[in-house]
Amino acid sequence: MNHIFDFFLEAYSNTPTSHIILEAIAFVFGIASVWYAKKENILVYPTGLVATVITVYLLYKAEYFGDMMMNFYYSVMSIYGWWNWARKKDNKTVVPISRTNTKEKIIGFLMFVATMIVTYTVYKAFDYEIKTANYIDIFTSGVFFTGMWYMATKKLENWTLWIFADIITVPLYAYRGLGMLSLQYLIFTILAIQGYIAWKKSLDSKKLTL
Repeated sequence: MNHIFDFFLEAYSNTPTSHIILEAIAFVFGIASVWYAKKENILVYPTGLVATVITVYLLYKAEYFGDMMMNFYYSVMSIYGWWNWARKKDNKTVVPISRTNTKEKIIGFLMFVATMIVTYTVYKAFDYEIKTANYIDIFTSGVFFTGMWYMATKKLENWTLWIFADIITVPLYAYRGLGMLSLQYLIFTILAIQGYIAWKKSLDSKKLTL
């Protein structure tokens, strides 16, 4: 048991108290955001923005530029998603839960590739040595950003991408010694599975009423 506590606490032995507090705030708001997403509640976006803006700053300070860009993208996409989810016509939500069509799958793939290219370019721009963990980071950045766009447009497939990338990210952050973030993504994985189940039930029930 002590080894587990040491894993989570050792990485923070030389971390400024202000950064630990900020990471804890991002931790709480990040989990709240995914919880609200599962419930199809628009509060997913304001809570998510708090988490991502703080995380951008912390990752910049830690020089994890791929993750930083990913969270910067989240912030921008959260603003779009907030607007898109809030749209109503005749007091009814304009954007319902749905599945991606062929065009949206192609757009999602192009977003995935473009995000990886941009993230790689950011690493190079900062003259950062790209190691194996960073290539994994670049890959997951593409998956996460595409998932974020699918969430902003309420596509069921967003949860599939979150689950896939979260599973990769849990050991990645553990390897880096970022225990709190590793735990956060483990919780994200569980919530994403629940989110997929909840959204699929909602989608299926709507089909039955048509």
